Amino acid sequence: MWSRLYGFMLLFISATAIAQPSDYKNIQLSHFKELRPVTIGSFDNNKPTYIKLWASWCQPCMEQMPHFQQLQQTYGDKINFVAVNININENRQDIRQIIQRFGLSMPVVLDQQGQLGLALGLVGTPYSVLLDPQRQRVYSSHESDAALDGLLSRLAQGQQLAPAPATVISSAQQQQLLAPFANGEHLLFFSATWCDWYLADSRPAMAAQCKSVQTGLNALTAQLPQRHWVGVVNHLWTDDKALADFKALYQLKIPFQIDSYGLLFQHFNVRSIPLLLKIKDGKIVAQINDFSDPAAVIRQLK
Repeated sequence: MWSRLYGFMLLFISATAIAQPSDYKNIQLSHFKELRPVTIGSFDNNKPTYIKLWASWCQPCMEQMPHFQQLQQTYGDKINFVAVNININENRQDIRQIIQRFGLSMPVVLDQQGQLGLALGLVGTPYSVLLDPQRQRVYSSHESDAALDGLLSRLAQGQQLAPAPATVISSAQQQQLLAPFANGEHLLFFSATWCDWYLADSRPAMAAQCKSVQTGLNALTAQLPQRHWVGVVNHLWTDDKALADFKALYQLKIPFQIDSYGLLFQHFNVRSIPLLLKIKDGKIVAQINDFSDPAAVIRQLK
């Protein structure tokens, strides 16, 4: 299963080299314990920073956590370590259990609306990003390996590393991708190509919900055939083939698109799936995550 997702990520790593925003260090995050505001820029400016983006339901994230904690114990006095939960299909108890399970001693923060993930070009968890003391990105990877260890050692010794290539979306491209939904009425169905099978072990209820809703989506959309329906799948670990397989599996009839760079998920603050939004002139006027009564869903959409 992990090899399948890893293949998706490799496709995206080379396909996202776009101008990088300079304000990722000022994006407001939430400290997990107190939910107080915190930013990447608020950590010790005299130290480099290691950001790890993760999810409690992400199997390879769990595989990397012991190494992450070990690195914290080795370099924590010389490098800021920050565990950033991407806050998609999460709850506080699951995050708390991960902290306890691995004895995480670094700050754990929540990317509440996915803004940091968008700014750093997140295409799949786990995702490690290294910043120098000036908060320039010098390295990013999905691996937790000797290459990462070597760079952390060099940063801990005060060595200067060259800035890494930018891998995120520009403001102009964001506006272009959001433009189709700025005017008129749209019904946006948010899901993921993997939520029905990848979450089957870690989040069985969520996986069952995804399967049930996606199985009944054609019947739901058929009741409002004149409306502008658009399916949006999360960009994490997803490529065109994954989307094609997903559409074929459920024989989906409405148009679907991959959410480039996670922009629509971030813009409309979609933090759980499946989710249906009614958008009018760019604003959310109805939000549906309970699909148990199709008649009630239709009433909310009319």
